[in-house]
Formats: sequence, C-alpha cells, structure tokens
Amino acid sequence: MFEHRRAPLLPRAKFLARLARSAAISCALVAGSLSIGVLGYHWVGHLRWIDSVLNASMILTGMGPVDEMKSDPAKLFAAGYALFSGVAFLTIITILLAPVAHRFLHKFHLESQEQGRE
Repeated sequence: MFEHRRAPLLPRAKFLARLARSAAISCALVAGSLSIGVLGYHWVGHLRWIDSVLNASMILTGMGPVDEMKSDPAKLFAAGYALFSGVAFLTIITILLAPVAHRFLHKFHLESQEQGRE
C-alpha cells in the first residue's frame, strides 16, 4: 500500500490524497461503529433514539455510559459494545495516522541514506 523505503518520497498531492482516503475510511468506521451502538442501545437497551446516540457516542469515545441498563441482555450488550469500542477506537486512530507516521519515517530514512553516502 505504501511505497518502499528506497522509493522517492511521495509528492505532496498524492500524499494528501492518501491522507484523505485514510480519513474517509476512518469516518466510515466511526459511522458504522456508532450505528451498531445506537441500534443496540435502542433495541436491546430500550432507550429512546436520542439517548441511544448519546450512550453510543460516549462509549465510542471512551467517556463512559450515561444511562443505566436495566435488563441483563442490555448489560451484556453494553459490555460487548464497550469492548468493541476500545478496539475500534485504536483501529480508527491507527488508520488515520498511518500515512503521517509513514511519511515521517520514510523522510527520516531517506535523509539518513543521504548522510551515509557523504
């Protein structure tokens, strides 16, 4: 997906396109993850739609639940969604920051190669 370490640095326009693609993938994952939470809190937790959005958003961002779950299935859903959200958050951040980290390391590696030739 990314260029080899010996390849030249990607031009700025192509890098920005790569960054935009990563941002779009991240946004899609956030929307999908949020949808899972909203639907689960609404159907399993029997919360109103707006409360479901609030709970799913708070869990997905790591802030914590707002409403108490009353039934055992709702509590199990909330626990599973919290675990899922932790993994989803790390995955989304990784996808979003991967192009920036790669460019930084690639540029650093190219500069160290040039210094080794002197």
